[in-house]
Amino acid sequence: MGGMAAPQVAPVETPATEEVPASDRPWVTIVWDDPVNLMTYVTWVFQKLFGYSREKAERLMLDVHHKGRAVVTSGARERMEHDASQLHAYGLWATVDRS
Repeated sequence: MGGMAAPQVAPVETPATEEVPASDRPWVTIVWDDPVNLMTYVTWVFQKLFGYSREKAERLMLDVHHKGRAVVTSGARERMEHDASQLHAYGLWATVDRS
């Protein structure tokens, strides 16, 4: 019988932008837009709670205002739940999720 060479098998390359498993992604606190709070108040809350500069606090507030939401903190789940609870105490709508 004529000998056919075994087909060459190229190694499968994994893309450089691999999906990070959910268990390895940090938790985030998200502030959502609402029709109640003034932009200056939201900026003040971000500065007071997280120690952000006025510029950073305003940038996050504008994301909330224009995009409908902004990630304001990230880290361990318990810390993010604490941050969301503090934001709720100031009357802001905040949730915790995986990034």
